[in-house]
Amino acid sequence: MAQSTYTPPKVWTWDTENGGQWASINRPTAGPREERALPRGEHPFQLYSLGTPNGQKVTILFEELLAAGVREAEYDAWLINIGQGDQFTSGFVSINPNSKIPALLDCSGETPMRVFESGAILLHLAEKFGMFLPRSGPARSECLSWLMWQMSTAPVIGGGFGHFYAYAPEKFEYPINRYAMETKRIMDVADRRLAQSRYLAGEDYTIADIAAYGWFGGFVRGDAYNDAQTFLDVTSYKNLMRWGLELGERVPVQRGIRVNRDAPGKVKERHSAADIDAVMPA
Repeated sequence: MAQSTYTPPKVWTWDTENGGQWASINRPTAGPREERALPRGEHPFQLYSLGTPNGQKVTILFEELLAAGVREAEYDAWLINIGQGDQFTSGFVSINPNSKIPALLDCSGETPMRVFESGAILLHLAEKFGMFLPRSGPARSECLSWLMWQMSTAPVIGGGFGHFYAYAPEKFEYPINRYAMETKRIMDVADRRLAQSRYLAGEDYTIADIAAYGWFGGFVRGDAYNDAQTFLDVTSYKNLMRWGLELGERVPVQRGIRVNRDAPGKVKERHSAADIDAVMPA
């Protein structure tokens, strides 16, 4: 299909007119744009996030820990509306200088500790509570390898495929084909691995699965990127579907994916178990 050609200038300059859906907030600069403190709740952990695939990873893990009886994992989850630029306020930037959700303030010790990047938060919590992460040896290496694999694939699936297929102001064949190919290759990697073992890191459920479900879960459920399940023929990945459907049956997963989402049946903010209980099916 013929498409218009673009000749890059010698020096790139920022053009707000070509930013698409996120033009009002995207800029090629970092740092805070507005002075605003973050709210604080009463629990040991303060999560500032949005129920995107990356945000869901952390709330799923919190709910898994609580379901396992770890009362010390109680958390407040505050909504960060990235469409309105909440991630560029001074309070948020002080926790995550990269202005991306999720960001965590661990107040369980004498001095509050910031943790940013979803994979780092999963690792921090898993190590802190000694759960969902093997302690040593080959099992730990396998888990961390799949966790880092997931972190490396997210920009391809989200910023690549998701952006050009669902969010870009115009549809262009080349980037959609390019990122659809890569996303399907990533799914094939997972599908082949899950033909060998029940979970990504082996026979035990770990933070590697939680991280991957944050992204693959939407494709398995069929609610990612305007029916991308059909476009990418996701149901043909039988092992990936088996794994995703199994994880989707876990009550902590069902609870976690509802948090920091401002929609019917979801929870805009979470400050106690009752907040999620109120929207869970009977």
